[in-house]
Amino acid sequence: MTLSRPLGTLVTAALLSAAFFLFGMSPAIALPPASQGRESGDAPKKAQAPSLDDLYARLKASEDDAEAKGISRLIEQRLGRSGSATADLLTERARQAMSGRDYALAVELMDRATHLEPQWAEGWNRRATVFWLLTDQTNAVADLQRTLVLEPRHYEAWAALGRIYLSMDDKRRALDAFRRASAIYPRMEKLQSAIDRLAPEIDGRDL
Repeated sequence: MTLSRPLGTLVTAALLSAAFFLFGMSPAIALPPASQGRESGDAPKKAQAPSLDDLYARLKASEDDAEAKGISRLIEQRLGRSGSATADLLTERARQAMSGRDYALAVELMDRATHLEPQWAEGWNRRATVFWLLTDQTNAVADLQRTLVLEPRHYEAWAALGRIYLSMDDKRRALDAFRRASAIYPRMEKLQSAIDRLAPEIDGRDL
């Protein structure tokens, strides 16, 4: 989503890239190691993982792109845990189907995962991605909206919703969705350039 290329031509490519990222094709980011400054004889203490709320707060406050990206991956790891071994297996099989571009099978598998774990926000987000690749905008939007009911801070869902609205030439709703994503993850890659391009056109209409 860059200023040097038309926004509309990047929508499919952006969501294709997002699809493979969402289905587990990015490297895991480890939690920082425990402090090395213990005195000899002290019992080792297990490092306590930051809460999801803490991670979102750190993401919003971060002033470094690399740090923000690392925090975002930790958040995505947390959101990617369904809490069900069966749902996780179905999601992995959906990822494999995605790799083979068998989107019909992928959406069927994610149907089962979301039926099994209906409160898992990331499951709906991933199914939305498959619907988009099947050019089913209606169901993609519905699943993203369901994702955001369950997890309103899901910046990837807001960004994806913005891209879909943009593909539908609904620039006002696209801008609103991009801004909501940016409020949660200000340093999200390429997001600000999309906002900067849309804002003068949309905000100017209100004058």
